Amino acid sequence: MAHLAHYREAHPLPFVFTHWINLVSMVLLILSGFLIHYPFIPGLMGIARGVHMFCALIFVANCLARVVLAFIVKSAPAGGTRKLEPDYKSFLPQKDNRHQLGAWIKYYLFMKKEHPLGGKYGVPQKITYVLIPALILIMAFTGLCLWAPTANIGPFAAFNELVGSIMITRIIHFFLMFVFILFMLLHAYLANVEGLAPSKMMFGWKEHGGLVYDPELHNIVGEDDLGEAGHGGKEHK
Repeated sequence: MAHLAHYREAHPLPFVFTHWINLVSMVLLILSGFLIHYPFIPGLMGIARGVHMFCALIFVANCLARVVLAFIVKSAPAGGTRKLEPDYKSFLPQKDNRHQLGAWIKYYLFMKKEHPLGGKYGVPQKITYVLIPALILIMAFTGLCLWAPTANIGPFAAFNELVGSIMITRIIHFFLMFVFILFMLLHAYLANVEGLAPSKMMFGWKEHGGLVYDPELHNIVGEDDLGEAGHGGKEHK
């Protein structure tokens, strides 16, 4: 099937930066987390803990910044258009994809060859992107329950006691790491299953031609010959 064009308006530069920060932070958190849980390299435990806590702080701050920016920065509500509206609306139900959950699930389960065209994010994406900030906060909370300077403070100590011991908290924290790993792998796969245009946009801010979509008509209204090589910077006003 033909695909919607990938325009910079769908992913403004502030969101490209937050995406980069998320990626780097998550990779370092995962690597340092493995090293803390399995200290297979002698002498690096102190560095691993320092990197882990620093990246955790950046990760949480970046998540909160992204949520705030969603209410400040405008973006295109769908692929294939340069029309702008407040970004947070892309995470809410839209007329473009309000009734597409079943079709998206069939597509992800390889029961349907083509996914629905509509909003910038599919319905499962919206659900995931809304849940991820909550998961990050839970991850941060369990991390503070394990960190020596905070482990004995009020709510953190109470949680360790609630689950049985700090070791149980450690297991919960470690398990959540694999949830993030699974999310990263699925996100990378689903974003690029039909081509590398999404990654070229998020990492190189390069536009890619394709079908033009009118979010007010909820319909394809043409095709942009921006180019299949992803030549960024060309405006179509």
